[in-house]
Amino acid sequence: MAVLKCGRFDIDLERPRIMAIINTTPDSFSGDGLGQDIDAALRRCESAVAAGAHILDIGGESTRPGSDSVSEQEELDRVVPLVERLADWPVPVSIDTVKPEVMRASLAAGASLINDINGFRAPGAIEAVSDSDAALCVMHMQGEPRSMQAAPHYDDVVGEVIDFLDRQVRVLEAQGVARERILLDPGFGFGKTLEHNLALMRALDRFLGTGYPLLIGVSRKSMLGAITGRAVADRTVASVAAALIAIDRGARIVRVHDVAQTRDAVAVWEAVRFGAS
Repeated sequence: MAVLKCGRFDIDLERPRIMAIINTTPDSFSGDGLGQDIDAALRRCESAVAAGAHILDIGGESTRPGSDSVSEQEELDRVVPLVERLADWPVPVSIDTVKPEVMRASLAAGASLINDINGFRAPGAIEAVSDSDAALCVMHMQGEPRSMQAAPHYDDVVGEVIDFLDRQVRVLEAQGVARERILLDPGFGFGKTLEHNLALMRALDRFLGTGYPLLIGVSRKSMLGAITGRAVADRTVASVAAALIAIDRGARIVRVHDVAQTRDAVAVWEAVRFGAS
């Protein structure tokens, strides 16, 4: 049985899992940012779990293309109080951050997973997480959010992304991180054109060859807008389709805005794949 060691949780990855996006930012690209309204965030978390989310991913800093970084203190103020309120919930809490101090404080508050779009490259990031029992999602990003979509270039996007993830995994494991704690994310939309994103999706089997489970996040992203011509608010169907394609190609966790719709699609896929239960 494939199991992800995730703090006090052992997540069975034999079947796909849904990670719900909970934005505590005022400027989320998807228009669902909650700012520092803890009660609203808790209601969103309750709704996500009721709809079928297996993991809650809390983000206190927008990483949309063109976004600016926020201060460490502002991000701490946005996420730590919420993590403290969620610490005893029956689902793992993930923190989407690149800042070592936010990682450290979130783990102390009860987070079970650190989701780093920067692949734990910031000085002090590995030290902040290595001695914990949290799961770690290593993502690839070319450049930084402010400028990553200006002119992304690769000679071989699939090979270069796999090489990066492999290097970062080796660094983590050299610092004592067990492989059972590690997830990989190719980073759809983070310094990639539509063609780069499509090439990565077609090649997910090559990422599976690394032996680490995949977390895929394509929900409502601009690649889906480019394909469908639809605005962010109208990309639910495309997002669910993309998540299901990723699952069918081997992804174990999909990071989504639309939990209930994704759950239903996954239920149909599972019934076909494993039989009705």
